[in-house]
Amino acid sequence: MPGLEEVGIPGSDYLQEALTNCTDPLAAIEEFQEQNGILLPSLRPALPFLDLHGVKRLEFHQSVVEELRERLLQQIATVAASEDELEKKKKLTDLLEKSFPLVKVTPLRPIVLSVMKHLPKIKNSYLMQVMEDKDLYADASTEVRRQIWEDHQALFGDEVSPLLTQYIAEKETAIFSHTNRSLTFFAPNPKTRRQMPVVQKLVHMIGKNVKLYDMVLQFLRTLFLRTRNVHYCTLRTELLMALHDLEVQEICSVDPCYKFTWCLDACIRERFVDDKRARELQGFLDGVKQGQEQVLGDLSMILCDPFAVNTVSLSAMKALHHTTSTEGLPRENSELILLLRMLSLGLGAWEMIDSQVFKEQKLDSNLVLRFLPCLISMMLDDQINSISLKLSTEDQPLPGPLPDFYIRYIRDCATGSMLARYHMLHLAKLKDKAALTRVLSEGLVECENEQAYEDIFLHSLVSYLIPMADEFAQEDFCFTVFDEFFLPSISKENVLRQLLRLLWYVHHRLPPDRLTALTSAVRPSMEHSDIVHETFRVLSDKLHSFQPSPAPVPEVVDSPLMSVPAPTPAPM
Repeated sequence: MPGLEEVGIPGSDYLQEALTNCTDPLAAIEEFQEQNGILLPSLRPALPFLDLHGVKRLEFHQSVVEELRERLLQQIATVAASEDELEKKKKLTDLLEKSFPLVKVTPLRPIVLSVMKHLPKIKNSYLMQVMEDKDLYADASTEVRRQIWEDHQALFGDEVSPLLTQYIAEKETAIFSHTNRSLTFFAPNPKTRRQMPVVQKLVHMIGKNVKLYDMVLQFLRTLFLRTRNVHYCTLRTELLMALHDLEVQEICSVDPCYKFTWCLDACIRERFVDDKRARELQGFLDGVKQGQEQVLGDLSMILCDPFAVNTVSLSAMKALHHTTSTEGLPRENSELILLLRMLSLGLGAWEMIDSQVFKEQKLDSNLVLRFLPCLISMMLDDQINSISLKLSTEDQPLPGPLPDFYIRYIRDCATGSMLARYHMLHLAKLKDKAALTRVLSEGLVECENEQAYEDIFLHSLVSYLIPMADEFAQEDFCFTVFDEFFLPSISKENVLRQLLRLLWYVHHRLPPDRLTALTSAVRPSMEHSDIVHETFRVLSDKLHSFQPSPAPVPEVVDSPLMSVPAPTPAPM
């Protein structure tokens, strides 16, 4: 075995040379066994006894090695648990110096790697040998690998990349899975999300190493810039809060976004930004000092997390409803202004990091002075129409067209577009068909940068449309949802997948002609991914097995009493 000779133990090279130069090979082997066996006088009489029981010498020596190895590993763990840091470091360092030449001896390798695991600083020459040998690197503990990754970012990137890919795949599954009818994406609370295996593996890889944490953050920034995928922003937040859960102060104390993220995480857990936390968040934003403006890049990325955007947007809509009920003005609501500020900062994260101009943009005055009053006016109209519909048995006139300024503004402003979309989700949640139809057909398709077809929003919209399945029996509602919204953008794969998800749950209420036309429209082409083809196949099987309920036949009552006129009240 390579390595034995380096510590003065005759190995395979010595035995080969002895057999080559000897005249009696059997005698040479016997001499080698006597010199290198277990030199314990009391053991010699017992070896023939083992022979009688058919126990091979190899098996015996292997069992002895395993037992001694386990005892030595226990001793190493005991030394590593010692409170005397200097003595512990000295003992482990000396032991590593003596044992490292045996690292390639497979039975003894765990001992060497265990010593390395408990040393906070390992010689670079040892680390290089581990890194260059695939088997050693595969067997090394994460604690040893961390010291290698510190100086080899590309190698660390290779380790992290599959986990990041898996993380994004899991998020997309939550968004597109046709087996989930409810609003499943935002359902898990923050603590549950950061217990996901991918997040926990990344946290374990980072440990308490600030340098590796910074590397992961840089990977996330780079991937966010390259792909515009907001799930990387979510992972940035989840990593920091997972380290917070483990009380890794070595990292939390040096991340300038830690307290802001901690406060925002509490808001996300409650799905609401209350007055107290709003003041705390505002204090963090206002407390960015001159020369530290780069922190705004990380803060914007944290606010770009879809869970943060969802919480801030829902809180903004609640603030607007409160303003409406108290007959106030949006510009007078300081909490609403802060929420708009946070929403604007989060939605502008990509542009800020890409341009490297770390400066918070002022809110557009038109957003507060013109757009929000316009949105409040629409909300009031919807409420009045809804109440009138409940009180009156007569057909109500259809709502008027959306204001021109509203359409122009959501076309150009990301913050206005986001508020418009959450207003529409609110209408869908209330099952307000008339208001929903108006916004869906006229305003939603005008949203800035086609954000109406963004993955997470579409997931939420479909999740709210599914409980409105009975409305899909009406052609006018089908025309708005399918012909005016979904079908014009069905060439986008994400739109097609969400439409398949919607059809999975509402097909039984669709008119036959409409169902046939939609089935033809959603048939995937060769350019679509395998998962789209599989979803369509499963949906087709479900449609083929679907048996619509027969139309009810009016009961014919054959009775002579039917021809008798009903009595009229006597005149007063």
